[in-house]
Amino acid sequence: MTAAAVLDLSPGAGLVLDGTEWTVERREPHLGRVQLVKDDGTRERMTFRFLANHPQCRSSSRTTAAGANRGRQRKASEDLNASRLELTELRMAHLLEVATGFRSGDPFHPGPGEPKPEYDPATTTLTERRHAKVAELAALDPQHAKLLGLGSVSYRTLIRWENARRRFGLVGCADDRWLRRSGGTRTVSEEVREAVLAVREETQRMAKVSMRTKDRMIRQYVREEFGPETKVPSYDTLRRLWKEWFGPGGARQRYARSADLPESQGHVLVHRPGQVVALDTTVLPVMVREHVFGDPVKMHLTLALDVCTHSLVAFRLTLVSDTSVDVAMVLRDVTMPLPMRADWGEDLEWPYPGLPAAVVAEFAGHAVAGLPFFTPETVTTDHGSVYRNHHLVEVERVLGCQVLPARVLRPTDKAAVERAFGVIRQLLFEHLVGYTGVDVADRGADPAADAVLTADQLEHLIATWIVGVWQKRKLGEYAPAWDPDGSHSPNSLFAASFAQTGFAMDIPSPELFYELLPAHYVRIDKRRGVKIRGLWYDDADVLRDYRGELSTRGGKHKGKWLIRRDPRDRRQVFFQDPLSHAWHPLPWTGMPRAGQMPAFGDARASALLAKAAAAGLKPKSDTELLPVLLELIGSHIPVSKWPTQLKKSQRTEHARETHQAMAAQADRPPSPPAPAPQPAPAPSREGTAMVLSWPGRARETQDAVAGERRRRREVVRPAPVPPPELGHNFRARSVFVLPEDDLEEDRGGPDNAG
Repeated sequence: MTAAAVLDLSPGAGLVLDGTEWTVERREPHLGRVQLVKDDGTRERMTFRFLANHPQCRSSSRTTAAGANRGRQRKASEDLNASRLELTELRMAHLLEVATGFRSGDPFHPGPGEPKPEYDPATTTLTERRHAKVAELAALDPQHAKLLGLGSVSYRTLIRWENARRRFGLVGCADDRWLRRSGGTRTVSEEVREAVLAVREETQRMAKVSMRTKDRMIRQYVREEFGPETKVPSYDTLRRLWKEWFGPGGARQRYARSADLPESQGHVLVHRPGQVVALDTTVLPVMVREHVFGDPVKMHLTLALDVCTHSLVAFRLTLVSDTSVDVAMVLRDVTMPLPMRADWGEDLEWPYPGLPAAVVAEFAGHAVAGLPFFTPETVTTDHGSVYRNHHLVEVERVLGCQVLPARVLRPTDKAAVERAFGVIRQLLFEHLVGYTGVDVADRGADPAADAVLTADQLEHLIATWIVGVWQKRKLGEYAPAWDPDGSHSPNSLFAASFAQTGFAMDIPSPELFYELLPAHYVRIDKRRGVKIRGLWYDDADVLRDYRGELSTRGGKHKGKWLIRRDPRDRRQVFFQDPLSHAWHPLPWTGMPRAGQMPAFGDARASALLAKAAAAGLKPKSDTELLPVLLELIGSHIPVSKWPTQLKKSQRTEHARETHQAMAAQADRPPSPPAPAPQPAPAPSREGTAMVLSWPGRARETQDAVAGERRRRREVVRPAPVPPPELGHNFRARSVFVLPEDDLEEDRGGPDNAG
């Protein structure tokens, strides 16, 4: 047993037993035991054998350590400043010269004139070399020797230094006074302490002030509460005290206040994929071209990041700020495997060895890209209104997850996704043409003119970059706790989770799209169909058997039918057949018979109804609302005049509505293939709702309006009556004209038929 392992059991010595510090109160050697006492007064009797064989028993450094190691962690050479380190190295060189005859300690790399005759190990003893070193150091100038830390060095001093060098290395040669324990901040009185805490509480609610102002407030508090005779430390002492107690104070005032808010349930330990998914939206720092007019616009990027593996499991680009439907579709994308795209190679296919790609593709029905998918348990968001509505509560119920807003003014709750935005900006967006920078001051000369990418091209680029770069990129400081020094990527962490927690492959059905849309419970009118938010929807074939009938639904919505509405595209709603459970679109009854109609969403429909009410219109059918809607949309303007007649804000509104309709159409599951119809002379496009681009958008709308006007004229105008034959009036009044019966008798009519 080494000397370091010997237990000091003398009265007053300290022991650390199972992490708890005890003090030896009394020793009973005749009984082979000691009595230990803790700081709280608890006493225990333990035998020498128990303490000597206990693996978690050691002497306390407060009583057994020497010098600078007493009562704290062991000293190290890194604790020395540069000047003290040079003096320590000089001491060690003298000790090595005494021990080996060479200042470097290596006989294979001697210095000039080494070894000296008085230090030659071959001709002198260790005692002689030590006495020679004492004489050498004593011959130095006293002032120089003191500056070098070599003053008053005796024979026993050299022995003590050598023992410390062998035990602790270089730092053992340092003087304990060079590493003395810090005295800390000078002790302040209870009055000053009360004043500091009172000023701290007051300044937390105020605007941010300087330390000079806090110093004056502390002195004012002490003078008014305890009298002018109470002593207050200097400004420098109070400044050091404030920094020691409350930190440097460099944070913004609102964040400093939020940091002092109490924590309800502490921190969450994330240890499996899908346990926490961080969701956030930011303005895309790249100008893109919208596909309707080709104008440069800014888009919004929504990211869903798995906190455990740092995988970007879903994203979405929108021309407007995201809505609850967009959030629902992002969460739906998290639960579904990402299909392979046409230009993606095998290196972007499902790479996780725990689950073969062929198995996933068989269940998904298509080739799957290398991006994790799972059902999230908790989704962390900010406090935007889009995350706090009844629709998202229903989405939570359908998906079986919980949307948990982050704490107010606590950006660290979503630090991972906030950092992901910055990394994507540095690694991808800064290399794209049309990059706008982090703020207006860093923006280029004309990023709008530089924009060349369309929204679809940028979406494809981001998807390719996430699967091909982000998922394979080394995490660095985000390495897992179970292997902090290893090299890991989001893909490797997700693959490792197969062995740690397993993987539940649950691929939802495509009909999940309809279940995530807002629901409406209405009755079906016999003539007009269903009314959803002021607009009527109908389909003669779909609602044939349910017109005027009550639903078999009971409870709160007894007798009503469930209709799903997509706020991004109000041209149609969706009805589920109660027998086949298939979803069918119900087109808007005001849609032109030509079948083509510009896209419009909830906001446009609300503006339509408001304008119709302001104009005093009482339409008998939604067809009469079509001119008002076209006037709002602006589609009645000829194509040749659009660039000059429409403002940029109006063009942006057109592009937003079209982009939303395209996103809704892309999210919608494909319809099942219908049986081959009988050949017809001309296929009809009636009842279809397609997303049109400019200028076809205006042409189709003009054709639809013209066709609707012709239909109205045909309904109102009576059928033309052919003019009478020449002489009709004369024959009608002549007395010589024989009756019709007589004419038939003369010609052998029916009476003479026999």
